[in-house]
Amino acid sequence: MTPEKNFALTEEEKNSLLERFIRYCKVNTRSSDESSTFPSTPEQWDLLKLLKAELDEMGLEKVDLDGNGYLFASMKATPGSESAPAIGYLGHVDTYPGTSGANVNPQVIRDYDGTTVRISEDPFIEITEDDSPVLPKLKGHTLITTDGKTLLGGDDKAGIAAIMEMIDFFRRNPEIPHGPVKIGFTPDEETGRGTQHFDVAKFGAKAAYTVDGSLLGEIETETFCGDSAVVTVTGYDIHPGLAKGKMKSAVRAAADFISRLPGDKLPETTEKRESYLHPIAFGGEVGQVQVKFIIRGFSVSDLHEREGDIKRAAADTEKDWPGVKFDVEIIKGYRNMKEVLDTYPKIVNLAKEAVKKAGLEPFEGSIRGGTDGSQLSFMGLPTPNVFNGSLCFHGVKEHISLEWLAKSCETIRHLTRLWADQKDIR
Repeated sequence: MTPEKNFALTEEEKNSLLERFIRYCKVNTRSSDESSTFPSTPEQWDLLKLLKAELDEMGLEKVDLDGNGYLFASMKATPGSESAPAIGYLGHVDTYPGTSGANVNPQVIRDYDGTTVRISEDPFIEITEDDSPVLPKLKGHTLITTDGKTLLGGDDKAGIAAIMEMIDFFRRNPEIPHGPVKIGFTPDEETGRGTQHFDVAKFGAKAAYTVDGSLLGEIETETFCGDSAVVTVTGYDIHPGLAKGKMKSAVRAAADFISRLPGDKLPETTEKRESYLHPIAFGGEVGQVQVKFIIRGFSVSDLHEREGDIKRAAADTEKDWPGVKFDVEIIKGYRNMKEVLDTYPKIVNLAKEAVKKAGLEPFEGSIRGGTDGSQLSFMGLPTPNVFNGSLCFHGVKEHISLEWLAKSCETIRHLTRLWADQKDIR
């Protein structure tokens, strides 16, 4: 076996990783919550087609980009490792809908000094230790930031870059054993629809890893459970000149309803394992308004508590607004993947071992959010999440350390090698 020290990225490989990451970040792949198409935005095809061309150039097998924007490919096992279980690596091409992904202009800071980073003068924007508590730990690193006008796209283009560099490493080092490897790049993770058309059987892996986490050394094995809700408020509209005693304003009633939601159960007032409800959209007219929510909690009972808060606030408001009707629709989403992953300890333990082999201290984390792995785990593909080093994602202060990204790539190199010695996933 090739000595483990050779799994660490060389300076040349780090530069290749940086160039690859920036190349992907510059492709606008912002998804849309409002679109009815799949993928939700045509721009996602641009990166998918670029990745397909690169996979073809690397010589992978079964490179296929289907009509729904799922890009799958296979890396054939090395001789003697054909009986190892097929393991998959997944990344999503889309970026968060709420922040611009157009004209991304990455800023590269060499030998970062570990202090506040000014990324824009107009508007004045700085990344401080309050924004990113790990900044002092990144002293001496190469830091990649935005220019303050867009997000960076590390979520999840950092993961995609790490996966692609991992593939290239094994292509250039055919003497290193590995089992069958499956690669999947998917659209619309940020809209919650990333697995809507995912064909687990076609993908062909027995287990997989999304490379979509954050902190160095973290293996995420638990996510929120997630539901959504739509509250429809129906009033009665009439010409305002004739409105006295007749108009029933759905707009005002809906505003009152929102003010009654528990202030200590919102995203901005909760942390760690606390659940929340989050009104994300408000729209309509005097006659009818819709308020849309996402609801998050680590257990189904947490979800039901927050859903109960919404229902109670709606019922109480309806009583105080005669003639206005409130309808609450709860829409089931995803569930905590820990329920599945706990039955496959090897999948998590090998990831931790890979982190150790990369010279890091592994730890298990819980995501205050979702991941494609949540739904895939319940679809028969157990899928924990591996760190990629991205920080402050979804906003203009997003940044990443090249050294952390390189450690992510090194970790999945070790992980791929470890699976070559396994006969099953349990």
